[in-house]
Amino acid sequence: MTITTNNPFTGKDLKNYKQLNKAQVEKQLKDSASAYKTWSGTQVEERINIIKKVAEILEIGKEKYARLMSNEMGKPITEAIAEVEKCATLCNYYSANAADFLKDEIIETEATKSFVRYAPIGTVLAVMPWNYPFWQVFRFAIPTLLAGNTALLKHASNVLGSGDAIQKIFKQAGLPKDVFTHIIVDYKALAQVLAHDSVQAVSLTGSEAAGASMAEIAGKNLKRCVLELGGSNAVIICEDADIDDSVQVAIKARMQNTGQSCIAGKRFLIHEKVYEEFLTKFTAAVGELVLGNPLHRETQVGPMAKKELADELQRQIKKSLKKGAKIIYGGKSVGAYHEPTILINVKPGMEAFDEETFGPVAVFVKIKTVEEGFELAAKSRFGLGLTICTRDTKKALTYCNLVEDGSYFINEKVTSDPRLPFGGTKKSGYGRELSKAGIHEFVNKQTVYVK
Repeated sequence: MTITTNNPFTGKDLKNYKQLNKAQVEKQLKDSASAYKTWSGTQVEERINIIKKVAEILEIGKEKYARLMSNEMGKPITEAIAEVEKCATLCNYYSANAADFLKDEIIETEATKSFVRYAPIGTVLAVMPWNYPFWQVFRFAIPTLLAGNTALLKHASNVLGSGDAIQKIFKQAGLPKDVFTHIIVDYKALAQVLAHDSVQAVSLTGSEAAGASMAEIAGKNLKRCVLELGGSNAVIICEDADIDDSVQVAIKARMQNTGQSCIAGKRFLIHEKVYEEFLTKFTAAVGELVLGNPLHRETQVGPMAKKELADELQRQIKKSLKKGAKIIYGGKSVGAYHEPTILINVKPGMEAFDEETFGPVAVFVKIKTVEEGFELAAKSRFGLGLTICTRDTKKALTYCNLVEDGSYFINEKVTSDPRLPFGGTKKSGYGRELSKAGIHEFVNKQTVYVK
């Protein structure tokens, strides 16, 4: 069986990739287990030196890697370059902090000595998505490898070139063979991988359905699981918000990566006193976005990664229109391209409100009070993040207890930062990536007690 990647902008095929058969998967699992025996015994300083080299390779080759992403899934080239740079920043962050995160934690008890040590657990499977082909992989891989684990990457079928490139980067940096491996398999093969004795955990970033399926397999095999799933983030615009600044936050929150982000701002809940001003200025800002070839540096909105994704947005829009929503900007789709679109008169019960809109569609809802905004924000099965725009940041902090989501951002779009834990609640998944919390997801927190 082979998989062919395709350029969503040109429609042309890029490259054919051969899938591993069952015997080849079994061999790779054994090789990863063998590599773990050596890698887990290395000093953390040795691992850090390799990751520092990874950062250097990323910086030197960022234009090349960015172009690969743009060709495979249509990401605007300037955003793709920024993604590679962010991966390098991640490497440098963990290189500076991993030794401290993994050092023994002394705990005073009646014992002569008692402490917790953070030991590796084995091979960890990563099932990664196409929308951030480098960042999603690196934010899993760097802390996982630094902890002393080995990793198997099952990347999305439309970005297999990115998966191969990442494996080559680790090899070039000096990572021993089979410590990080990109395996090209279909989704059905993941049950075989996760059931293997050497595989101790799985990290999946993807859809709600994919997460539920992987969690079921992990549960049957008593394997640890971290899930980063979908989101339908709300952005609350208060009556005292700086409208010009809030519009810029909103544009980035909704249109970055052509709207294909789980943490994108998707439901805009705007106070009635500033609704018209915000809507007018947001619409004008959308009209200024540059659409086109993702390889052109001026392009801000490229094609979606697949035609099927644009078709799904059209389904959500059309069903919402039948229930009373109204398009005031955009709304059309041709092939993999979908116009930036603004929907108003949206209410709970409409697809555009209830479902995750994974593309450049902004949903506008008028609210009378900020409390109503929080109530509407919570009317979602997702819980990834929420943004509030207001001049009264002190008061905004008092609303933390109204937010069930994994992140609460004031006057800024929800984003992932190597220094901060990242993850969701409800149908957005569980577990945390990044920061100290991320490196501790896939370790054995071993208690040591000396009488």
